[in-house]
Amino acid sequence: MPDRETLSLIGGVLAILFVATTIGQRLKRSPDVGINPALVDAFNLRIRAWWMMCTVLAGAVFLGPPARVATVVVFFFISFWALREFITLTPTRLGDHRALFWVFTAFTPLQYLIVGLGVEEYSLLFSVLIPVYAFLFIPARVAMAGDYKRFLERVAKIQAGLMICVYCLSYAPAILSLKIPDYDGQTATLLFFFVLIVQLNDVLQFAWGKLLGRTVIAPAISPSRTWEGFIGGVASASLIGAALFWATPFTPWQAAGMAAVVSVMGFAGGMTMSAIKRDRGVQDYGTLVVGHGGVLDRIDSVCFAAPVFYHLTRYFFALS
Repeated sequence: MPDRETLSLIGGVLAILFVATTIGQRLKRSPDVGINPALVDAFNLRIRAWWMMCTVLAGAVFLGPPARVATVVVFFFISFWALREFITLTPTRLGDHRALFWVFTAFTPLQYLIVGLGVEEYSLLFSVLIPVYAFLFIPARVAMAGDYKRFLERVAKIQAGLMICVYCLSYAPAILSLKIPDYDGQTATLLFFFVLIVQLNDVLQFAWGKLLGRTVIAPAISPSRTWEGFIGGVASASLIGAALFWATPFTPWQAAGMAAVVSVMGFAGGMTMSAIKRDRGVQDYGTLVVGHGGVLDRIDSVCFAAPVFYHLTRYFFALS
């Protein structure tokens, strides 16, 4: 069974989700309350996506001893689907197919296999498999196909997709392998804390942007992201992180600082992936999550925040 801190954190989140769901449904049934129906629908859709993500993560944690394996498998399938969405965003040529075959059937599962093993001796391979070996393999394999048209663009797209959707996201389950003094066996709680802060930051930036948003950061990229929403979201997420320090190996000030860094990186991920969508002329990466587009639309913040959170935790709080 999970430890008491994990049970408390998951139970609290599920209770908040239940209350939020009740409020959302009542607002939907009462259109005369003076709230824009579009905002109510957006709120309910975000809560629905939250239920999906929290249920998957909590289910993996509650499996007991196999929790590490189950969590890694869950993130593997999320990565696999997100990479599929990223690659299908633009047409590929016949010369790319064999390189993509190796990306999906070799590099992606191997990355998560190394993460799942959680052996310290493999940590170096985990950190260089994709940035070094896959980075070199992909252009060489595409070149061997003999198709040079838009070669650099095609190779860069595959490399970027593999880095963002697989390499960066794999740092989230890698949190489970960290060995932190006086925090043995509680890394599942730390992973839940990380995902919670990232997702809360997205919601809080959205809420603050709707309430106080005036100055749009990059209108051509994301007209709904404002400086007021960004600052309000980061500040609010930092306060929540400090309040939840008891579920982490951090002090209140350290937890607030980690939450702030995670929030900034999550924002950077959302902006970056929005820029890619605008470049390709699409609204969403996919349609798997009803009302929220594809998987990549929901994990873009996690992809950018996970490596930074992992490295900060490892180098300042974990055993070397």
